Amino acid sequence: MSRRSLLRAFGAGAAGATLAGCGVPAAYVRPGDRAGRDVSATDRTLRFANWPLYIDTDDEDESKRPTLDAFTERTGISVGYTEEINDNDEFFGKISPALMNHQQTGRDLIVISDWMAARFVRLGWVQEMDRTEQPNVTKYLDPQLRSPAFDQGRTHSVPWQSGITGIAYNRKKLGREIKHTSDLWAADLRGKVTLLSGLDESFALLMQGNGVDITRWTRDDFHTMCDQVEKLVKEKHIRRFTGNDYIKDLSTGDVLACQAYSGDVIQLQADNPEIEFVVPEEGAELWAESLMIPNLARHKRNAEKLIDYYYEPEVAAELATWVNYVCPVPAAREVLASAKDEETASLAEDPLIFPDDAMRRRLAIARDITSEERTEFAKKWNSVVGL
Repeated sequence: MSRRSLLRAFGAGAAGATLAGCGVPAAYVRPGDRAGRDVSATDRTLRFANWPLYIDTDDEDESKRPTLDAFTERTGISVGYTEEINDNDEFFGKISPALMNHQQTGRDLIVISDWMAARFVRLGWVQEMDRTEQPNVTKYLDPQLRSPAFDQGRTHSVPWQSGITGIAYNRKKLGREIKHTSDLWAADLRGKVTLLSGLDESFALLMQGNGVDITRWTRDDFHTMCDQVEKLVKEKHIRRFTGNDYIKDLSTGDVLACQAYSGDVIQLQADNPEIEFVVPEEGAELWAESLMIPNLARHKRNAEKLIDYYYEPEVAAELATWVNYVCPVPAAREVLASAKDEETASLAEDPLIFPDDAMRRRLAIARDITSEERTEFAKKWNSVVGL
């Protein structure tokens, strides 16, 4: 199940532009209108909406989630946990009517990809968190994730998990290493390469291959990248554009190299150690999917406590052993390294969970596509992809 979901054709881009742009002032919620009456002190509950397969489960009973159960036992706060987010745009459509009309969503905590989180911040649809209630977040949040362009200082969002968009390839079948994004365009890979179809998921790595600083890319950078990809499509070099189904193509050998997510490759490597993941020399995109508290949430304080709980290194380590994405709590590495179980301890040395310094120097968080840019860029990208 993809947690870096597709930007669904042009309609998704248009929806974002319509709401976030200058056309619908009523969609924006002013800071003074975002907080609701917090009943956390008397109602020890909260509702947490997340993606499927994105939390630890009990080995014998998949309906049980050990870290959540431990939180409830410690605090007395029960968590109504739902796996209801299957696509960023679909979820946006589900809760946007309430948010734009200044109504409760029925959820106290949500997890969405940062490019979508940027839209929520621009619209004023999420509340600023009280960091005095979150000492673990303040102390342990990965410095590289602390201040994305869309949310300076991470005042409205806290990463749930992070990841890298890079290149996966079958080294044995290809017979050589891939070190650069441009290696994907080698003649012997014609028809054996896939790229991600989602605009927000794909553009940063491709720009980095051109030497672009993705923290401040320009309109010209975007159109240069699109022209290059369009030429490769016409030459039939790119087999197709995918969602998470690139996993199947790579596993069967129909594809030898592809744009991929680090967390997926860890799972692929368990069945096929010949699959490798590379952060190109020019760099790769570091991204996150973040916890946010919607406007008028009735259990804000309880939600803040749960967020801070997951930033305890021991809890973050337990979650990391299950989801295998980049852990946003580097201190969890020491916890895993000291584990008696050899397989668990080995996760501390996996650079796709805890990137080393050399890898981190090649990682960057992309500047978000603004509301003014989105309609034009989505239309252009979708014409290249064929959506």
